[in-house]
Amino acid sequence: MIKSLHLYFYRYCLGVCCFLVFSQAAKAQTDADALMIPKSYWEGTFKRNNANIGTLSSNAYTVVGNYGITNKLDVLFMAPYIKTNASQGTLKGQSGLQDLTVALKYLAFISEIGKGLFSIHAIAEGSIPMSNYEPDFLPVSIGLHSKSVSLRGLLNYQTGRFFVAGAGQYVLRSDITLDRNSYYTDHLIYSNRVDMPNVSNVLISTGYRSLKLNVEGIISQTTTQGGFDIRKNDMPFPSNRMNMTTVGGLAKYSFEDITGVEVTLGGNYVVRGRNVGQATNLFASVYYILDFSKKTK
Repeated sequence: MIKSLHLYFYRYCLGVCCFLVFSQAAKAQTDADALMIPKSYWEGTFKRNNANIGTLSSNAYTVVGNYGITNKLDVLFMAPYIKTNASQGTLKGQSGLQDLTVALKYLAFISEIGKGLFSIHAIAEGSIPMSNYEPDFLPVSIGLHSKSVSLRGLLNYQTGRFFVAGAGQYVLRSDITLDRNSYYTDHLIYSNRVDMPNVSNVLISTGYRSLKLNVEGIISQTTTQGGFDIRKNDMPFPSNRMNMTTVGGLAKYSFEDITGVEVTLGGNYVVRGRNVGQATNLFASVYYILDFSKKTK
């Protein structure tokens, strides 16, 4: 049983793929992706409409790589190009390279428990802006321009082809600099530096997993550790409290006749939030796996 699970972590590389991103509060995460944020959004806990923006769309095209250093250690990277657009009003959409993310994923523990297999993963991650984009132009800015480091723990239990998993993540974010010398949060601040609150995330997923097909449903909660609410009739601000609960799922298939090609489709929907748009996130990605392992008879 343990040997069969190791097939998931064998030495390989995920080649170039197209990938979409989520919402402004999250991080780059899956070819033609389209994040559609309707006219409704949460101003604090108050849900309102804004005809000055209409529907906000965000498309991201991401190069993703994943190399298995050993059977227990992977190194991953993501580099997204993002383009935003508002269907109404005078706000001009932005475009450009967002943040480079590099992560190490380690299989810390694996053991048979009952009729299934239990494993623990640890993921350390860091990100840094790849361009001098403007963060102080929400909701059409392409990111928050903050450096970050994070640690995630992932628990997984699989019996047969079915699994349940849970994960928790904490993200430390650096201050950012604005192109102005004062701003207002819940009080006036005479500075161009913004103290960015940290972020936590928890998720639960369950579904079917095999070497060729993976189908799962996901519930996720993102919580900003601090920040403040959008003021009435004001624009969002980078250090706003941005909380959201999302539900969604994905399906990944590895082709039998085309060796090394995997396709992923999925999406999620924000069912509850604070200072975020009620967004629908759809994504599709194509991966090509290169096997660098030594072949044995």
